[in-house]
Amino acid sequence: MKIAVTSTGPSLDDPVEVRFGRCRYFLVVDPTTMETEVIQNPYIDLGGGAGIQSAQLLADKGVTAVLTGNCGPNAFRVFSSAGIKVISGISGKVRDAVERYKSGAVAGASAPSVQSHFGMGRGTGRGMGTGGGRGMGRGLMRSREAETTKVEDAPTSSSPESTGRQDEISELKEQAKALKKQMEQITARLKDLEG
Repeated sequence: MKIAVTSTGPSLDDPVEVRFGRCRYFLVVDPTTMETEVIQNPYIDLGGGAGIQSAQLLADKGVTAVLTGNCGPNAFRVFSSAGIKVISGISGKVRDAVERYKSGAVAGASAPSVQSHFGMGRGTGRGMGTGGGRGMGRGLMRSREAETTKVEDAPTSSSPESTGRQDEISELKEQAKALKKQMEQITARLKDLEG
């Protein structure tokens, strides 16, 4: 049996990474022997689909469970299809997370813990790339995601400072919401364990 843990570094003593698809490392661990395979995430900088690609990578490695801070819906679907258990809300050192898993102190998730694109950041740039403004307005086409964005999430000012601030506020609110959900899951699991 092998389990995968998202990590900020290549060691069992590094912290668990809160993001799944954009974590720096996957540590594939045999919980019995603690033998570890370190995989540097090749999809960390992918424009989209990092979660799906990362999930497929771990499925191909034959893992039976994934321990992570958060798992989005696309990666969650890949894991569900492959019969891989997802355990989100994990924090602390990788080694400790594996020990909690071995002792049965963590429960599998029944749904994704965050929305799509959670770990991507909000894009605080101003579009001043190497294209030289030759896009002919094609960048103004709206994506399906843009159509579902709520109006109150939009920044009220177009200055870079306020846009960055609004983006950070939105991202922090989203993270707080995800943490609240994790706390509810942890509390429910504690109640189950305590009887």
